[in-house]
Amino acid sequence: MRCYLHALLLCMVFAFLSLLYVFNQLASTLEEPGEWTVRKAHRTADRNSHDTGHAVRKAPGVAGHDRCKSLSVSYWNPYWRLPADVCGVNCLLESSLRERSGTTFKENRDERIHLAVVACGPRLEETVNMLKSAVLFSKKPLHFHIFAEDHLHDSFRSALDSWPSLVQARFNFTTYPITFPSENANEWKKLFKPCASQRLFLPVGLGSSSMHMTILDDKYDKCAHKVYAVSDFQLILKNVDSLLYVDTDILFLQPVDEIWGFLSQFNSSHLAAMAPEHEEPRIAWYNRFARHPYYGKTGINSGVMLMNMTRIREKYFKNDMTVVPLRWEEMLMPLLQKYKLNITWGDQDLLNIIFHHNPESLYVFPCQWNYRPDHCIYGSNCKQAEQEGVFILHGNRGVYHDDKQPAFRAVYEAIQKHPFGENMVNSLLLPLETALQATTNTYCGRASHLFTKRLQQSIKDAAQRR
Repeated sequence: MRCYLHALLLCMVFAFLSLLYVFNQLASTLEEPGEWTVRKAHRTADRNSHDTGHAVRKAPGVAGHDRCKSLSVSYWNPYWRLPADVCGVNCLLESSLRERSGTTFKENRDERIHLAVVACGPRLEETVNMLKSAVLFSKKPLHFHIFAEDHLHDSFRSALDSWPSLVQARFNFTTYPITFPSENANEWKKLFKPCASQRLFLPVGLGSSSMHMTILDDKYDKCAHKVYAVSDFQLILKNVDSLLYVDTDILFLQPVDEIWGFLSQFNSSHLAAMAPEHEEPRIAWYNRFARHPYYGKTGINSGVMLMNMTRIREKYFKNDMTVVPLRWEEMLMPLLQKYKLNITWGDQDLLNIIFHHNPESLYVFPCQWNYRPDHCIYGSNCKQAEQEGVFILHGNRGVYHDDKQPAFRAVYEAIQKHPFGENMVNSLLLPLETALQATTNTYCGRASHLFTKRLQQSIKDAAQRR
């Protein structure tokens, strides 16, 4: 009888070991390619070694998940299989949480808000001030995509790297060269303002395969420290699902998160969102002077443009050049060739033509999300701003740098002079309110209380979060 028991026990042991072997092999087959390649890099040495692109400071995420995700800790690949100096016991608990909620983790892995800007010529200071206003009030981490002339890249890096470390922890940034289709590069670059038409190519991207980008994950942690090498910035843009493009002369007076929230209000046909060019048809430009099709009654302004880039890439657009719908990248050059003698505002006019023929694809948000001198220069005509205040200030026509609209300039200078870390009520809001009192001799100055109405709440909310 004992012999039978011994034989049964041995069989059970062999069966258990066989199962362990099978599970081990299964775990190997489930492993993602390259998942175990973890290369150490030192932040200072690497960040200065790449001239064509720059991304730093991985945005903060879910703490436990960030530490272990690159090592594929799971039930099939438990922490005790890893070297002792790589992960601790906590990784077992973290991997269990991830395994139970894998879908949620994938959705939250990139919680950043992607913000793009194009800067050419003397736009460095203005762009940095715009980025500063975005960081001051943001709730979620941000990723700045900065398209700029090559000689401006180092200046952008120096400016953003000079901000306090606590501020830097709230954003990443990547710099890209200005790139247009080679056969018509000069024509695109000189369309309206220098480089402004670069925004038209953000959904599809342009770049040379010889350009290399290195994205650094500078989260110093023994469980995850990674360096990713990505060739061709076109690939990087393809991995960005949604993007908020803004002109350099934009100032955020409330969290970027709020306009990003419009993405959740898109219906199945929406793929972009912009504000009307004018509220009052009697003083509007497009309905009086345009020599080309435009959206709606008064056209749209492209200074603040929210895009679902995945939908833009997938859609075939109706047009007046052919009966066959065209993809975004197929449509741009024929559109320019047809209308280049009839357009005044460059890429904004082309966007108006596109959405004139595809109105179902555009979500229109109210004027306080793109508040310009046109909304107050002849008296207040943005009713939503009168009710809720200005959310995003757009200082077009150079009003931040001259005396034509001193109220706009006062907001710009107040944000520029505010030191990071100082109390925003004392060093930003109160000085601004004092400066605005001196602008009441202008129509926009008389409406300047709209500039601080939402700003007051933004400052209060930011103070509570910090």
